[in-house]
Amino acid sequence: MHLEFTAEQQDFQRDLVDFTARRVAPAAAAIDDSNRFPADLVRELAERGLLGITIPTEWGGAGRDYVSYALALEALARGSAVVAVIASVNTSLVAEPLLKFGTDAQKQTWLRRLATGHSIGAFALSEEHAGSDAANQQTIARLDDRGYTLNGRKVWVANAEAADLLIVFAATPPASRSGAQSGRSIGAFLVPMDTPGITRTASGDSLGVRGLGCMDLALTDVQVPADALLGGPSDGFHIAMWALDGGRIAIAAQALGVGAAALDAALAHAKQHEAFGQPIANYQAIQWMLADSATELDAARMLMLKAADARARRDRPTVEAAMAKLAASEAAHRAADRAMQILASHGYRRGSVVERLFRDVRATEIYQGTSEVQRMVIAEAILA
Repeated sequence: MHLEFTAEQQDFQRDLVDFTARRVAPAAAAIDDSNRFPADLVRELAERGLLGITIPTEWGGAGRDYVSYALALEALARGSAVVAVIASVNTSLVAEPLLKFGTDAQKQTWLRRLATGHSIGAFALSEEHAGSDAANQQTIARLDDRGYTLNGRKVWVANAEAADLLIVFAATPPASRSGAQSGRSIGAFLVPMDTPGITRTASGDSLGVRGLGCMDLALTDVQVPADALLGGPSDGFHIAMWALDGGRIAIAAQALGVGAAALDAALAHAKQHEAFGQPIANYQAIQWMLADSATELDAARMLMLKAADARARRDRPTVEAAMAKLAASEAAHRAADRAMQILASHGYRRGSVVERLFRDVRATEIYQGTSEVQRMVIAEAILA
C-alpha cells in the first residue's frame, strides 16, 4: 500500500498552505465579523485556478486529481472555513455536475465561466421541508410549449449573494393526456440568477461560516427554456446525490482544516501559557486532550483521502464520502471543543480564533447531510 502524496500533490499543497497563511487566514476574522461575501478574495482564488480544481484544462479548470482538490480545501479551511466552502460549492455542486451531466451547449455556455471564476455557481436544493429529506421537493417545474415554469422557495443557498448561475431542483410532474398533472419526479435546471421572477432575501444570521453569501430564494413564475434541464426530467435526484458525494468529501476536507487550526491554537497556547509555575502542556490532562485531537484528526484524514481517491475511481463513492464527512466533522468538532477548554477564557471570548473555529466547525455536522443522514447511508450499505 502506497500512502505518500506525489511530488506534484506535495508542491500544490505547499503552495496552498503558503497562500492561505498570506492571504486567507488574515482575512478570516473580518469575513466573519462583517458577514460579507469575500468577493475580492474569491477573485484571487479564481486567478489561482481554485474555483475549478477538478475541471479539465480544456474547460478552463486546473485539471487536478480529487486528492489534490481535498488537500486544497483542507489548506484553505485552515485559514477560513468560509473561503473553502465557497470554492467547494462552485466546484463540487455546480461545475462538476455540469461537466458530467451537461450537454455540449450547456458546457459551452457555463462551464468555462465557472471554472475560471467569471461566473459563480450556487446549488438550490434545500427547502423548508426538504433538508435531510431532499426528495421532498415542493418547488414545481411545469412544462408547456414555452419551456419550464418554476415556482417555489429555496433556503440557505450558499453563494447565492454573488451567484450568476443556479442549479435548481424541482418536482417535474408529467402531464396526463387530459392535461392534468399526475405523479412527479425531480429535475435539475440551469437557471441564470438574473432570470425574471427570482427574489433573493437574506437567510437568518448563522452561528458560523458567516460570509458564505447564503440567501433564501423565492421563484415566482420563473421561465426557462426546455434546454435548461440538466440531464432528463427525472434525473434531478440522482444528479443531486451524485454531486453530494463530492460535496461531502469537500466538507470532510473543510472540517479537517478547521480542526487542524483548532489543534494548532491549542498546542501554541499549551506551550506558552503557565499555571502553577509551568506550561500547561506539562500536565497530563492537557497532553491527553491534544493527543486525542491529533489522533482523531489523522484517522479522519485517512478516511477523507480514501474517499477522495475513490471519487476518481468510481462513479458513486457514496459510503466512503459519508464515512469521511461523519468522521471528519465530528473529530473536528471535538478538536475545537478541546481547544476551547485548553484556552479557557482566552478561547471563550468573542472574537478569538478558537471561538470562530468552534462556531464554524459545527456547521460541518449539518449541511450537505447531517451526521444522522450519514449514519443512515452507512448503515443501509453495511446491512444490505
